[in-house]
Amino acid sequence: IYNGADDNGSGSSVVLSLAEAFSRNKTKPRRSIIFILFSGEEKGLLGSKYYVSEPTFPLSEIVADVNLDMVGRSDSEHQASGETDYVYVIGSDKISLEYDRLLRESNDASVNLQLDYTYNREDDTNRYYYRSDHYSFAKHGVPSVFLFTGLHDDYHQPTDTIEKIDFQKLTKVARLTFSFLWRVANLEHRLKKDAEMP
Repeated sequence: IYNGADDNGSGSSVVLSLAEAFSRNKTKPRRSIIFILFSGEEKGLLGSKYYVSEPTFPLSEIVADVNLDMVGRSDSEHQASGETDYVYVIGSDKISLEYDRLLRESNDASVNLQLDYTYNREDDTNRYYYRSDHYSFAKHGVPSVFLFTGLHDDYHQPTDTIEKIDFQKLTKVARLTFSFLWRVANLEHRLKKDAEMP
């Protein structure tokens, strides 16, 4: 049995928690927020590709996208250093520098995680930017970010189980994402784009 606690029970649980938090908040943001869980990512982004081909709202009305995939653990490099208070940020500056600035401001105002841009580099051989569901939106010029905490020995193994989840870290990623979504959803303007599609 592949329990998939981190991949991607962690990201899915944050999405559900955020949906609950926004729905219970008596103060509503200026813009609507759509909470979606996609399937088929590892078969070629099937769910997100389908959504952008048949969107609930026109893509031209979608201001931004946040993707949460594997956000409940720390990778071996950070485990070894003991610096586990981080999240990898991928893609936030590729279409809109304002989007990246809002993420940094949200982090400073909330949980102050280390924002690690290692996998955001164009020369990164993993090419994570092109391999997860946010890319289906980015391909259409929607400012997108992928929040991720890295691979570990239990990736795609039956040993990816819930007792290995770092719930304190998972909560920090959720709080950062809430703060970030709140800022983006309350902008008086659409995000300024510096590029249409990287």
